[in-house]
Amino acid sequence: MQMKPLIEVHSLHYTYLRGTPLETVALRGVDLVVYPGEVVGLVGPTGSGKSTLLQHLNGLLRPQAGRVVVDGMDLGDSRTDLRAVRRKVGLLFQSPEDQLFERYVADDVAYGPLQYGLPPEEVRARVRRAMLAVGLPPEAYADRPTFALSGGERRRVALAGVLALDPQVLVLDEPLAGLDPAGRRLLASLLEEWCAQEGRAIVWASHSMDEVARSADRMYLLAEGRVIREGTPREIFGDAELLLEHGLDVPAVTWVLRELARAGLPVRTDVLTLEEACDVLEGVLR
Repeated sequence: MQMKPLIEVHSLHYTYLRGTPLETVALRGVDLVVYPGEVVGLVGPTGSGKSTLLQHLNGLLRPQAGRVVVDGMDLGDSRTDLRAVRRKVGLLFQSPEDQLFERYVADDVAYGPLQYGLPPEEVRARVRRAMLAVGLPPEAYADRPTFALSGGERRRVALAGVLALDPQVLVLDEPLAGLDPAGRRLLASLLEEWCAQEGRAIVWASHSMDEVARSADRMYLLAEGRVIREGTPREIFGDAELLLEHGLDVPAVTWVLRELARAGLPVRTDVLTLEEACDVLEGVLR
């Protein structure tokens, strides 16, 4: 029996500044589903609607047409408690500065739980768990000023603030953008560990095809506010012409194997990771 979805999006439409000369259509009938235990990747060119879609998933934006349902809660229903939705679905913005509210790290991580009126001892426990989960030991970071942190540390503090609410779903807008390679590897590893816990899921928007290829179980390709294709990374990245048509790259290793195949080498072209590429090339060279 198939699991019950955590998030369902049906024929979602959204237009900014409706009825004005600056009216801009962002979403045109988008469908999406997220199940427990999976990482769902969103890819598409700038202006494709990825960020607008993400902001609907925790009620930051309300549907103008269509439906968004989070664990049975219809976000288009004015009676739905959006605070309950936002405890269920945590949103991490692309710029951590948009999500840091307090002067010191521990106070910032505690901000969300305090808004929900949790007891002080519970807040302290959540802050400690969340900081440890993102690799920021409270003993070293609790009293650090947020303005004195590196970009990667600010990103992790913002993530800890979301994790302190103990959501079931993490919605991430370009979570690895602007980080150095070590920072990207660390944060990607932390997110994988978090999602591995029972009943959790991640929705991850990215311009990096390599990140999505490594991390996603399923993915959606968006363009001009529409879902162009849904499938596994292997299925979608296997259609390089479709990606190139929409101004997107394929993962680097996929491109290399594709060029080798065009040059006449008997290699697979549905390769997504460096490890897979090494196996394929070893087989050819034997």
